[in-house]
Amino acid sequence: MTQKPSIPKGTRDFGPSEMAGRNYIFDTVKTVFRKYGYSPIETPAMENLSTLLGKYGEEGDKLLFKILNSGDAFKDIQQMPAAELSEAGSNALALKVCEKGLRYDLTVPFARFVVQHRNELTFPFKRYQIQPVWRADRPQKGRYREFYQCDVDVVGSDSLLYELEMVQIADEVFRNMDIRVRIKINNRKILSGLAEISGQSDKLTDITVAIDKIDKIGIDAVKAELAERGVLPESIARIEPVLTLAGTTEEKIAAMRHILEGSTTGMRGLDELEELFRLIREAGVAAETEFDLSLARGLNYYTGAIFEVKALDFSIGSICGGGRYDDLTGIFGLSDTSGVGISFGADRIYDVLAGLDKFPKEAVRGTEYLFANMGPATLPYILNAAARCRAAGHSCEIYPDPAKLRKQFEYADRKSIKYIVLAGEDEAATNELTIKDIIKGEQKRIKISEIF
Repeated sequence: MTQKPSIPKGTRDFGPSEMAGRNYIFDTVKTVFRKYGYSPIETPAMENLSTLLGKYGEEGDKLLFKILNSGDAFKDIQQMPAAELSEAGSNALALKVCEKGLRYDLTVPFARFVVQHRNELTFPFKRYQIQPVWRADRPQKGRYREFYQCDVDVVGSDSLLYELEMVQIADEVFRNMDIRVRIKINNRKILSGLAEISGQSDKLTDITVAIDKIDKIGIDAVKAELAERGVLPESIARIEPVLTLAGTTEEKIAAMRHILEGSTTGMRGLDELEELFRLIREAGVAAETEFDLSLARGLNYYTGAIFEVKALDFSIGSICGGGRYDDLTGIFGLSDTSGVGISFGADRIYDVLAGLDKFPKEAVRGTEYLFANMGPATLPYILNAAARCRAAGHSCEIYPDPAKLRKQFEYADRKSIKYIVLAGEDEAATNELTIKDIIKGEQKRIKISEIF
């Protein structure tokens, strides 16, 4: 029985039209990244599993794709005593059968890269990286198991000017794509202060992981999860009003200064946030920006400003996010090296552009000209004309066979080729071409030197 071809759930094939749209996204973000002085790097699709485990929190560890060791991967497990086997944690067991894993994001591999190549780099080191990542998540609309990230990071400075730069880059990228967005900003120090004044400093990770789901599951479900994670009822009661705090950015900051009074960490986070919003105003950022206290970014490595970007005219999850990490490189042996970055989700951005019909027609159009094949007599003339067409920077094809013109026109129509070029013996004798605009139905005969 013939097997029906298929691909794993949460992955996708991309045909020529989809790739044209994706390349438009990649080209747009690359252009902006370069304008701000960032240089490209790449890292392997797989990393040592020890590099990845423990960097994304409990939830993230569950979503890592692990690669079985070659040979008899389970040999060591089979030889373990039953008591030792039952006591071993899932991560410990995973490391016995899997030495490698597919990267979950581009930030942790970037931190590993910085430490491994630190003697070759100039700090602050500014890089961008556009590559696929993998997460063993449940596939759903806007959520895939394999997807591309477009990351931009700078490491080696704690200047808030770099936080501003992340906001400016997001603003410019989405303006260039004609997508209206809201940039949400918070600071993990504020969340640390909130855990502190709630008497639950030891539950910061539990609090941030739960809060980070508020847009997906709502405030009541977040409260229930906080309770399940062992956060005390009185602490939840102190946290809840903060998550629903309304007003302008200035009003929210003023209110939080009163709430976080007594927390040095929380106050430092508010100072950083206030300064960042001042810089945003002075830099003339056009996009709407918002201080969002419910924004948590559930990843463990964030320590300062955190960002998330939402499309205003299309219903989908965040299309860009990131933040400040003060010591991510410390786990690889290079401490006190702060960094900040954001990641653009190419797949979600594609869905937004497609849903809003925002792809520029010229960016996704393929072949511009189809040279009709009129037979062997005029083929040398057509070959020369096509070469001139390509030399002038246009894309073109020559139909492979001298088929009926109707068939050649149908081919051009199916491929959305705008112009068909006719060159029979008459045109060849006068050094001319007949150009037909398939969309408008108009045609004209022009000297080849006037066209290409």
